[in-house]
Order: sequence, then C-alpha cells, then structure tokens
Amino acid sequence: MTDKEESLTQHLGALRKALIRSFACMAILLPFAFFAAPKVLDFSIKVLIGDSGVTLHYFSPMEVFILQMKIALFIDFIVSFPYIAKNIWDFIMPALYSKEKKFIKSTIFVSTFLFCFGAAFCFFLILPLIIKFGMSFASPSMQPVFGVSNIITLSLQLSIVFGLMFQFPLITYALVKSGIISYESVKSKRAYIIVGVLILATIVTPPDVISQITLFLPTYLLFEIGLWFARPKTAEDKKIGRQEDK
Repeated sequence: MTDKEESLTQHLGALRKALIRSFACMAILLPFAFFAAPKVLDFSIKVLIGDSGVTLHYFSPMEVFILQMKIALFIDFIVSFPYIAKNIWDFIMPALYSKEKKFIKSTIFVSTFLFCFGAAFCFFLILPLIIKFGMSFASPSMQPVFGVSNIITLSLQLSIVFGLMFQFPLITYALVKSGIISYESVKSKRAYIIVGVLILATIVTPPDVISQITLFLPTYLLFEIGLWFARPKTAEDKKIGRQEDK
C-alpha cells in the first residue's frame, strides 16, 4: 500500500468514526426529543400563525403523530449539533498550522451559534413572512386552507437550510487557512460566489422573491465576514497566497 493510499484509508476511517459518533449521540437523545415534540409543535403554530386567525388542519389520523416524529428529529439534531460540529471540525481542520489550532476551540461554539441563529432567523422572521405572502392571495371567492403538516414541514426544512447556510464564514475561513484555496483566489472570484449563493438560495427556498433574498443577503454577508477573518495578517502570508495562485 502506498503512502497516498494509506493516508486516504486513514481519512476514511476518521470520517467513519466521526459519523458513527454523531449518529450514536442522536440515537441516545431521540427519546427525550420525542417527549418535547408536542409542546414544540404548539409553540411553533402560535409563532407562525400569530394573530392571523388561520386554523391549521390535518387530513389523516396519523398525520400529527408523523409530524411530531419529524419535530423530534429536528430537536434531536439541534441538541446534538454541538457534538456533531465537534466531530466534523475535528475531521476537516487538522491541516491548520499550530497558531490556527486555537480556532478549533471556539469553532464548536461559533458553529452552534450560527446554526441556531440561522434557524431562529428563519423561524421567527422568514416563515411568518412566507405565510403572510401566501395569505395575501385570499379573496371573497378564494380562502386559504393550510395543512399543519405542510406548514410545519416547510418550517423544519427551511430552518435547517438557514442554519447550514449560516456556516459560510467558518467554511470560508477553514478553506483559506488550510491552504485548500488562497485568500486572493477567493477574493478575485466574488462575482462567481454571488451568483452561486443566489442560485443556491433559489433552489432551497420556496419560489418567491422574499424568501430567496432573505436567505441570500445574510449568507453572502457571512461569507464576507469569514473572508475578512481569513485575510493574510502578515506580508509573509500574502506572499504565500500569491505563490499558491501561480
């Protein structure tokens, strides 16, 4: 076995261990999340519907139970996220120099904060706007009938998407500091990144301009924040970055 093959095997083994530990953590916490799911469902409906007067409906006997299972998985993922983040960042960031290793210590907290902030930003701001947008089409001859499963499933999906998209500053920082891509190279490709983020926001959000823009703007802003923190601090760093681009 060559050194490259051995190195690849070691990386795959480390990835396998990280995934097993992450799934094991979620399996342990899932029963507790299921007990909390009904209260979270009631709270979510109050936040999303507000004082609009809309009544949510369910259309099959098992629909609410299945919905509570989805919510339990979401709660499980949120609670397990710090441990999952630790496993992920421990796997992808060993290439950093010793002076950047201290970043890992704060990565778990920052990553968890960004995920929770993104999910909360979506849940408390974006989703009520989407629901109000949908209700704006109502007329005397056409009244909305919302299914609870559709509303809550959309909420869970978008909250996870926003939470993951808000990881952009950490991803940008890690890619630059690990040498996978240079600071100057990322900086020179801003136009492509803007288009890429815009396309991604269009794909993962409902087909309305409001939700697409509200995902694109903070995501791109966070990318710029990550790029700013990853900027070369010394003339030697800048020299290395220019050499990598050649």
